[in-house]
Amino acid sequence: MEGSNLPRPYVVLSVAASVDGYIDDTVPERLYLSNEDDFDRVEVVRTECDAILIGAETLRRDNPRLIIKSEERLAARAAAGKPAHLQKIVVTGSGNLDRDAKFWHHGVRECRPIAYTTDTGAAKLRDRLGDLATVVSLGARVEFGALLDDLGNRGIDRLMIEGGTSIHTAILAAGLADELHLAIAPLLVGQTEAPRFVNPAHFPGGSRRRMHLIDVTQLGDVAVLRYLPKSDSDSH
Repeated sequence: MEGSNLPRPYVVLSVAASVDGYIDDTVPERLYLSNEDDFDRVEVVRTECDAILIGAETLRRDNPRLIIKSEERLAARAAAGKPAHLQKIVVTGSGNLDRDAKFWHHGVRECRPIAYTTDTGAAKLRDRLGDLATVVSLGARVEFGALLDDLGNRGIDRLMIEGGTSIHTAILAAGLADELHLAIAPLLVGQTEAPRFVNPAHFPGGSRRRMHLIDVTQLGDVAVLRYLPKSDSDSH
């Protein structure tokens, strides 16, 4: 891949979690942690971004469309000279993705989805997806700094990342998130095998570092916390 000529995108990490830190349970049906007000807030944040990224497990588990639903917001993006829907991005090491997933077939008229993968996964994806996606190999492994460099070169200024666990962990551990939007749902999951917000990792500054909290918003029974992960808290 070529070196970066343009700045990396501003990265907004977005997640909804239970009070005990889980982003889903072990039941096959999706666990909806947010409420309607928070879903609407997330769409507003999406509307302000150029691209949206998820991991392969989120694509397989949730089968999301990742589109903007509001006609008013679609019109606003058009008036601003932006594509109606965001550039969709998925990250996979293995390349094991289903070509029938909604991700490839909704909101893609103007922007073909990008699949970032490894050298091993690239051949598999190109054969499996054909012209449904732009497949980009990051080499022997997925390196998120290189991924952000490539997105910068593609003109992406603001990137929203919506999970899952391995993606959240990698981005935060590498110190690549500019904002973290954490919606806390009034639920306790408590299932050992359920996916958590992040896995154990070595995060910048270690366990004693406090991130800078810039906003707390109540949306019904959901509390939304906004942090700047690259900045330290003023309180000690």
